[in-house]
Amino acid sequence: MKRIILPVIILILMSCKKSDQTIELPSIINSGMVLQQNSDVVLWGKSTPRVKVEISTSWGIRTKIKSDENGNWRTKIKTTTAGGPYEIVFQTKDTNIVLKDVLLGEVWLCSGQSNMEMPLSGFLPSDTIQNSKAEIAGANYPDIRVFKVHRDVSGVPVTNCQGIWKHCSPENIKSFSATAYFFGKKIHQSLGVPVGLILSSWGGTPAESWTSKEYVSVIPAYKKIVDSMNLAIGQYETLSKWMENLKKVDLPMDTVSYDPIVQDDIEYSTPGFDDSAWPVMELPGYWESNGLPGFDGIVWFRKEFDLPAAFKGKDLVIHLGAIDDMDATFVNGIKVGAILKSGFYSLSREYIIPAKILKKEKNVIAVEVIDLTGGGGICDKDGISVRIKNSKKSVLNLNGNWKYLPVAEIMKGKIYFYDKSEKTFKNRPHVALPINELAPTTLYNAMIYPLIPYTIQGAIWYQGESNVGKAFEYRSLFPAMIECWRNMWVQGDFPFYYVQIAPFTYKETIPSSSAELREAQLMTLKLPNTGMIVTTDIGNPKTIHPSNKKQVGIRLALWALSKTYGKDSVVCSGPLYDKIEIEDKRIKVYFTHKEGGLVAKRGPLNYFEIAGEDKNYMPAMAEIKGDIVEVWSEKVLHPVAVRFGWNENANPNLFNGAGLPASPFRTDNWKRLTEN
Repeated sequence: MKRIILPVIILILMSCKKSDQTIELPSIINSGMVLQQNSDVVLWGKSTPRVKVEISTSWGIRTKIKSDENGNWRTKIKTTTAGGPYEIVFQTKDTNIVLKDVLLGEVWLCSGQSNMEMPLSGFLPSDTIQNSKAEIAGANYPDIRVFKVHRDVSGVPVTNCQGIWKHCSPENIKSFSATAYFFGKKIHQSLGVPVGLILSSWGGTPAESWTSKEYVSVIPAYKKIVDSMNLAIGQYETLSKWMENLKKVDLPMDTVSYDPIVQDDIEYSTPGFDDSAWPVMELPGYWESNGLPGFDGIVWFRKEFDLPAAFKGKDLVIHLGAIDDMDATFVNGIKVGAILKSGFYSLSREYIIPAKILKKEKNVIAVEVIDLTGGGGICDKDGISVRIKNSKKSVLNLNGNWKYLPVAEIMKGKIYFYDKSEKTFKNRPHVALPINELAPTTLYNAMIYPLIPYTIQGAIWYQGESNVGKAFEYRSLFPAMIECWRNMWVQGDFPFYYVQIAPFTYKETIPSSSAELREAQLMTLKLPNTGMIVTTDIGNPKTIHPSNKKQVGIRLALWALSKTYGKDSVVCSGPLYDKIEIEDKRIKVYFTHKEGGLVAKRGPLNYFEIAGEDKNYMPAMAEIKGDIVEVWSEKVLHPVAVRFGWNENANPNLFNGAGLPASPFRTDNWKRLTEN
């Protein structure tokens, strides 16, 4: 009898044994974080299906939640007034996770493109931050915590992202957003509470990338491309699986040096290498429009040239112009120059070619180009050439067809290296539409959705430069993005404060379309609980990355202090257009936000224009009369409309008494500039 019962008992005990009860938390919920004070904050995660997760905090909160059939759970816990550090414990029967050094304070999401991403150390060498070294050295604020979302893209929403909470210290802050830092520092010092800054930004990206499919697809200008993306998602999954078998390394995130990613493929630079199977690309030009649409990665270029008689025995100079982003350049297998650091994409490359490495015929120039994001290639419009050193007379033009070979691809924060057999770019699975950082929804899916529903006080935003070419569409797109975020967070109309783009000469876009983009940003103030700062006085027409990010951050903080935190004495905005009155040959312009009165800095008012029924704007005289501005021109006898600062690099001088500049505006809406 015992021989029969014992195995049965053992079998029953084995069948009753429960699996381990695990807990997984998203990266945003971790030690060192800041939780929004005086709120019901959301905590969430995964565990073994249908188990109880107990949560307890050192400020006295206890709660239990049961995971669903997929192991997902979500709950809310109450926070008290600002303070800490605290601990939070997550427990199941088998697992115990303790989060330490948790603070309660004010939490802000900081997002946008490169002007939000621009670190306190700057985009060196050309784009710097004012007083950067001193600001970094003094950035010891342990109650300011920063979380930087790593770059990523996805065709569908994902539930987690890469990132880690860090203390604000000189070492940690130098690679963090300067705008976000100055904003957070002002809030911290003004309120005396901990501040958490969540940075999710990516340079060169348009607003549609940060907007969900549900919201962007209802905008006519984007519906077709979203439909195409839906078709490409399956192809993209096939490509991702194919690339997983390739050699790969993590893309450097917090360093300017990219030397480690260059591989041992020097053979592509040698004269004897057979490149007959390589395709041809016309240079100079961006490779995205020359056979590599949506491609980020590493591409080799090769071209042969014979030595003219006048060049024999002479040291030469090769002029490659600007290369986006980095390069290593070889002549006959010898490296003659390289820039393998980020931030030099606009720097013109000129390298010396020693006479001793040259031959009479079939000299080979080989250039390895690394592009991290956006446009890539040897793209300077001045062209490619070779000349005799110290002479500008004898020039050999090298524009035209170059052989090229993609050898590595950047995707989802990694660099994937094609091998030299079947895993080549030629055999790469086809994707009809690249799902990259420029495509609608991709950054929302990968870099915003994973943060939802982490409880925030509000958001700050610095973007618009990449939408200048579609400024009219931005009127619908930008408000849609804000409403998308607010509806997904389910926190009501949380504060959303943003930066109107600064003056800059957009050489390759429609003239003055940036003025229309600023107008679209101004129009977005119709949404509740929004605020806009103006930067016409702190821009730089020669760089799209102005250096005075301290004023940008402080001005954003003024909106928060005034409107979110109820500091009535704080002036948050410069003058904003309200209405006009036409009296005879003059137009009276009325403004809101004229605290301290209207002020003309640096002489008489400038950048005002006036027009009659013929819609022909003429430069105008303007004068402050109390709380209004009167505008007139002897060339316009019957005026009907005024515009102000309507120029892509305007630096107008109308301010209020608090020292904040007036926003550009126009009183008519006769035409879309993008249809000129």
